[in-house]
Amino acid sequence: MSAARDGGPVAAFEGVTVRYGSVLAADAVTLAVGRGSVYAVLGRNGAGKSSLVRCLLGQQRPAAGRATLFGDDAWRSRREAMARVGVVPEEPDVPPEMDAAEALAFCAPLYPRFDRVGAHARLARFGVPRDVPAGRLSKGQKGQLGLALALAHHPELLVLDDPTLGLDVVARKALYEELVGELADRGTTVVLTTHDLAGVEAIADRVGVLVEGRLVLDEELEALKARFRRVRFGTAAAAAVPGELLAPLAPLRLVRGGFGVETVVERFDEAAFERLRAQERMPEPEVSGMSLEEIFIAVNGGAQEVRR
Repeated sequence: MSAARDGGPVAAFEGVTVRYGSVLAADAVTLAVGRGSVYAVLGRNGAGKSSLVRCLLGQQRPAAGRATLFGDDAWRSRREAMARVGVVPEEPDVPPEMDAAEALAFCAPLYPRFDRVGAHARLARFGVPRDVPAGRLSKGQKGQLGLALALAHHPELLVLDDPTLGLDVVARKALYEELVGELADRGTTVVLTTHDLAGVEAIADRVGVLVEGRLVLDEELEALKARFRRVRFGTAAAAAVPGELLAPLAPLRLVRGGFGVETVVERFDEAAFERLRAQERMPEPEVSGMSLEEIFIAVNGGAQEVRR
């Protein structure tokens, strides 16, 4: 019995390292995706996201470690596992001369549970014409066709590699609404890479952040947002605030200027913050929450001090 059937992760990376010659694309990445969850893998271009996706789909063998699907090695079990996985690649892969109806007809015999009626209904909701060659569809329509194909066999795991890249705001909204509906109706497990941090914040349960191939964050989204805060001492006198007073809160970046001091902290704690505020002659600080996008920028900015 697979680990996933025993309650283990649906997808996982166990010390996965990927190299292209001397280039290290992924550096001993370890993470797990639980059943029914939405895991967002975030990172700048070249951070290693697509390399991890290829390993997970059994398209690439890691230099070290292993990726697993449903508890089995993805490289060895790809033939069996992919019948349970839906994939939306970064670049649409429907042949340009094939229209949507032909694509559905082509894929249907490959999956015992392929739902043609549901797929056609999904295309109708998206407004994707069924008789226009894929090469003549818009970027958004191509992505929506790919999602319809990926969901048609009711996969247990849906893998999306930057699915909203190049889509306009209307197409992005339609894609996320479809995902939310699928998650509510079937509890599908989702792994996605994306640059659309605002969009994914509404659906992700857990996020992993890659920086130059290393997994620097792997955490439940709400817990992540709870411990990151922006702290500002908004007076000129605050420019003299010593950094060691902020050390318990783990500041990522200090910005000093005529306005005072502003910092992003990654270990916000109410008790530690109250001790900081109680310091003699400490200017009254302001604390605000941060969006996922702001946290991502702070993490990628590194720990440093800037003066203005």
